[in-house]
Amino acid sequence: MTFLRKNIFYIIALAFVAVLYLFPSVKLKIKDLFFPVAAIENAVTLQDEDYDVQLKGLNVPSTNLKNLKGDKLVFLNFWGTWCPPCREEWPTIEKLYQSRKGEVDFVLIAMQDKEEDVLNFMKDKGYTAPVYIAQSPVSKNILPKAFPTTFLLDKNGRILLKEDASKDWNSKSVHEFIDSFTK
Repeated sequence: MTFLRKNIFYIIALAFVAVLYLFPSVKLKIKDLFFPVAAIENAVTLQDEDYDVQLKGLNVPSTNLKNLKGDKLVFLNFWGTWCPPCREEWPTIEKLYQSRKGEVDFVLIAMQDKEEDVLNFMKDKGYTAPVYIAQSPVSKNILPKAFPTTFLLDKNGRILLKEDASKDWNSKSVHEFIDSFTK
């Protein structure tokens, strides 16, 4: 009896690990509960008017965001050179861009920034991911409240993922997430 009282925590932990190992579906449910990627079934779908944003390309041709709807996944990032977390995540965005540029459209919109500052930042760091400055108002449905803010949109405009903080965009989990929608 004393053995049980002294080791109850270890016994419960061992039982929990055994359940996770023996029943992978339980593991997935717990993972979704504590580490949700996106509630896709409840996801918001952007309308055509949300996509109507005229973009001035700084290292790519200018376009309208609506021209990118319906072809590929869209990686839509709002950032600024003045934002330390934005600058922190840029190397991982560049790596993701280099490995996924054929299957994902990248749209990085510099906000509250001078064109000259953005161009200098890109040149100094050697970044090549497509960067734009919005020339028309951004819809309230995607207008960020914090920086950086990143959306991963599917071909129909459904928000698959929204991140309101800096993130390692070149992680294995991000690549697996993209793979689940591109293959």
